[in-house]
Amino acid sequence: MKERKKRFLKTAAVLLTAVLLLPVTIDNIDAAGKKLIPLGRTTGIKMFSGGAMIVGFASTEVGGGASPAKLSGMKVGDVISAVNGQAVESNEELSAMMSALKDDTVLLTVLRDGSRCDIAVKNLLPSEKGGYMLGAWVRDSMAGIGTITYVDPETGDFGALGHGICDVDSGILMPFDNGSIMPSTVTGAIKGKSGTPGQLVGSFDLKNDSGLLFQNTNKGIFGCVTDAELYSGLEAVEIAPLAEVKCGKIEILSNIDGDEIGRYSAKIVKLLEDEGGCRDFVIEITDESLIEKTGGIVQGMSGSPILQDGKLIGAVTHVLVNDPTRGYGISIENMMNQAENDELTAA
Repeated sequence: MKERKKRFLKTAAVLLTAVLLLPVTIDNIDAAGKKLIPLGRTTGIKMFSGGAMIVGFASTEVGGGASPAKLSGMKVGDVISAVNGQAVESNEELSAMMSALKDDTVLLTVLRDGSRCDIAVKNLLPSEKGGYMLGAWVRDSMAGIGTITYVDPETGDFGALGHGICDVDSGILMPFDNGSIMPSTVTGAIKGKSGTPGQLVGSFDLKNDSGLLFQNTNKGIFGCVTDAELYSGLEAVEIAPLAEVKCGKIEILSNIDGDEIGRYSAKIVKLLEDEGGCRDFVIEITDESLIEKTGGIVQGMSGSPILQDGKLIGAVTHVLVNDPTRGYGISIENMMNQAENDELTAA
């Protein structure tokens, strides 16, 4: 992660002035006695895909109702990175290039499943504003609130959410180019109930970053805190591998009001074999004050650290829609292995 951090710190100057293998076990990464700060603090998150991601196709009167982009073989989740060889980094750039086209055929460079390919799209739709249209809905960024699980006091590296950031329309893991975290404040909570997940309501400062993102994965987002005040004075605790996690009492650290981090009682009711996913155990909230305030687990609490016997064992990831007092957690081992695997892949 050190080399990745260097690259992103170089990029950060531009972003800030412009604003925007082999499996590894916990023993392999020398985590015996490792201490991390369990944070539990909400944060604003902004992330950019480095292109225009297709999230859906528009119905048309031509081609049997299918859009030109879809007829060409493009898929939801494809990221358009160039138009006729000219780089694209945003929806606005894509729209401007399409508006400047003089004929109804275009060559798009697309990122799909980690590989790049060129796709020729023919019979484009004429636009009333000039140029042509693909017949596709695109997205280039997202912003929201999540919870930071841990910070490494030695490096400032952090992990958050315990699951990936997915596109709200397609459900596909959002492709990652760059991003950052920002100071946030929780202003309220919409209480969850059976069949309707609740959520934290908050605000964040888009102009001031407190950290950089390095990666968006299905086991969390990872980066480095640039404002040490975020964790200054907080105590680091030992981490525990999944093999030490057991059913029984746990404590959840979560920020559900203002910028205060509360400690709430809960329990693990079942250990799971998730085969490398982000659901390692089932948790149940038992703290009456948390249930009264939020109904249990709500959106925005993803990443809230979980402690057992004084050790950091994982993070809250999901809520059961039909019972907001119950949800899933990912082990800290699983999150750390994801961060370390990313470092090995990028080396």
